[in-house]
Amino acid sequence: MGFALGPRALQAGYKLAAFDRTGSTNTDAIERARAGERGPMWFVTTEQTAGRGRRQRAWISPRGNLAASVLEVLDVAPAVAATIGFAAGLAEEAALEKVSLEAALRLGPDRPNYALKWPNDVLANGRKLVGIGLEAEAIGDRLAIVVGIGTNVVAAPEGTPTPAVSLAALGVQISAEELFSALSDAWVEFRGIWDNGRGFAEIRQLWLERAAGLGERVAINTGAMTLEGIFDTIDDTGCLIVRTADGQRLPVAAGEVFFGSAASVGAA
Repeated sequence: MGFALGPRALQAGYKLAAFDRTGSTNTDAIERARAGERGPMWFVTTEQTAGRGRRQRAWISPRGNLAASVLEVLDVAPAVAATIGFAAGLAEEAALEKVSLEAALRLGPDRPNYALKWPNDVLANGRKLVGIGLEAEAIGDRLAIVVGIGTNVVAAPEGTPTPAVSLAALGVQISAEELFSALSDAWVEFRGIWDNGRGFAEIRQLWLERAAGLGERVAINTGAMTLEGIFDTIDDTGCLIVRTADGQRLPVAAGEVFFGSAASVGAA
């Protein structure tokens, strides 16, 4: 089975570049934008060898996992573009729920429980299943936005800050190609709700309904410092709001998040 766009994505005019193997789907997308591609377009592979995760960590996708990047060239400000990551998380979570229906019926109470981790991850039973990374570059008077989505379909890395898991280990026996088709259709839905940032209020509410760790103890390592408190909400720009022990509500724009008992480890 090869990669194919879902029917909604086809109807919405998305294009597709599928690779047997590539260095980085994000790099492929940015290079095509520099060469004149204006999208919207997906770049996808089951084997990625030189991807980049948060803080420039290696993002390797062994054969059978899904590495997908979508290129959107839009007339939006960079701060608005950053909020599209929340739409991506919702799209991935919706796609995962769709492809997990058989496993949910078979596994019952042991079925995977998906949740969205700020800023751009999807967890399954508290372990990292999906990483989402955003890149943007000015192209003329517009912004080329690339949303990279990596899913552990058949294998998960070890030694990650948040323990990782694969769909296969969770009992969800589906292919990268099947997941991608569902993702491309779900993206059309949530990209439409986001509507170049105009619909972020609705995206924010949908995201909070699926948020991991909301109302729990949290530690955020920003690289320069560690902030501890309670995960209160996200604001209308996508910043995580931490309520500290002295009652302050502080916004955090970026950082590595640790919840509950892991917050002590993250703060160390």
